[in-house]
Amino acid sequence: MAAPILRGVREVMRLADFAPVPRRHRHKKKWAATEPKFPASRLALQNFDMTYSVQFGDLWPSIRVSLLSEQKYGALVNNFASWDHVSAKLEQLSAKDFVSAAMSHWELEAQSGHSTTPTYSPNLRCFTFARGDVSRFPPARLGSLGVMDYYLMDAASLLPVLALGLHAGDTVLDLCAAPGGKTLALLQTLCCRNLAANDLSTSRTGRLQKVLQNYVPQDIREGNQVRVTSWDGRKWGELEGDTYDRVLVDVPCTTDRHSLYEDENNIFQRSRRKERQMLPMLQMQLLAAGLLATRPGGHVVYSTCSLSHLQNEYVVEGTIELLANQYSIKVQVEDLSHFRKLFMDTFCFFQSCQVGELVLPNLMANFGPMYFCKLHRLT
Repeated sequence: MAAPILRGVREVMRLADFAPVPRRHRHKKKWAATEPKFPASRLALQNFDMTYSVQFGDLWPSIRVSLLSEQKYGALVNNFASWDHVSAKLEQLSAKDFVSAAMSHWELEAQSGHSTTPTYSPNLRCFTFARGDVSRFPPARLGSLGVMDYYLMDAASLLPVLALGLHAGDTVLDLCAAPGGKTLALLQTLCCRNLAANDLSTSRTGRLQKVLQNYVPQDIREGNQVRVTSWDGRKWGELEGDTYDRVLVDVPCTTDRHSLYEDENNIFQRSRRKERQMLPMLQMQLLAAGLLATRPGGHVVYSTCSLSHLQNEYVVEGTIELLANQYSIKVQVEDLSHFRKLFMDTFCFFQSCQVGELVLPNLMANFGPMYFCKLHRLT
């Protein structure tokens, strides 16, 4: 997977090697003094302009300006708080629960015989402002039950959890769980008999623990229901193979929107070029581990917050082929096209996505990017 990327880099370097310089004019460059020092966020934008203008064509200018504009957020209602009171307060702000609105509309169509009810994770309530409304939610507060009322997140981040289609009593693995928004959403479904939340980085699992402390009652956190670990996710298939009903694999990626705003710890820093080139390989290893940890008949959702097809469709297709060839495991991509119709009033979907679904940033609905694909392990 990484080989085509490396070959492309070498070709660009070859083309940039201009006519030879006569010996008398040669000198040793003083890199620190002469090389322009671009911030990582600027390098990220240059990279996106080069690659995404080809991938998205005429759509790229509108995606670009949306990525560089203020992001919209949703308010995920905490079911462990007084959720009905919290929902009423959010409605007073003229916000709408986009999940219940979409499902109510779909159920009306199902009753008229025009569609069937889709499979989705229950009990999730997330409020957003209407298209074009750039209002902000006030910061969450501690409620009367000792936990925070709601969690502010990119509302598109809820789609992978919805797509996972949890049922009551499921055993669930969140393989790359930090900083914790999707882990919290999994718990909000009230379906997890056991939830394993893992992230390799101990500092990031510290952030995850803080989210759980602020939003989840102590008896659930300290009981057998939630287990937080800091293991290498690539080895999970060896540690707990054929175990889980549902697995979420929200992999490390180029975090496209974040990379345009933050220079610290940015994947586009020159010192992290090799790490960035190897991302698709890491993503394949993590998805393969997630599928191996899933019991036959179980489901996995793979997700990123990147627009790159190298990190999205190519990873899914490569992993399916890998498992078929090396483990004789058959995996099938589930059709999620109904999500486009369900949530078209809230998100802007990329209509040409061939495998899985991709939410595009759009000035009228500036969520995402968020790619998600549902996989069914058949054997």
